[in-house]
Amino acid sequence: MNWVAYALLSALFASLVAIFGKIGIKGVDSNLAVAIRTIVIVGFAWVIVWYQGNASDIVKISKFSLTFIVLSAFATGLSWLFYYKALQLGDASRVAPIDKASLALTILMAFIVLGEKPTLGNVLGGLLVIAGVFVSAFLK
Repeated sequence: MNWVAYALLSALFASLVAIFGKIGIKGVDSNLAVAIRTIVIVGFAWVIVWYQGNASDIVKISKFSLTFIVLSAFATGLSWLFYYKALQLGDASRVAPIDKASLALTILMAFIVLGEKPTLGNVLGGLLVIAGVFVSAFLK
């Protein structure tokens, strides 16, 4: 499978995160729901790593890479906490598009932080995402 197939599968399962999360969050503290979700994800990820036989590679990770993996984990945790709280308070059909504004922010940060070169396609795509967010979340 190529990266596009993996990205499409990611999008499919990300959409299920919103749907399943919205259904499951009723009557549950959003932070508790994130904690339960995290335990399941940690277990699931380690089962895959052990199955693939990659667990011993953990000692080969550089401090630099580990630092950014940990920073990514903190960002993920904060994203999930805010996302579940937003799902608890709002409609999934409005929360999810706002969350997807992260696509445009990622494009912008890729230019600034990673030094990636802007193209007409990714600049226009980012602007269209932002337009779509506003239409989906705020237009009645």
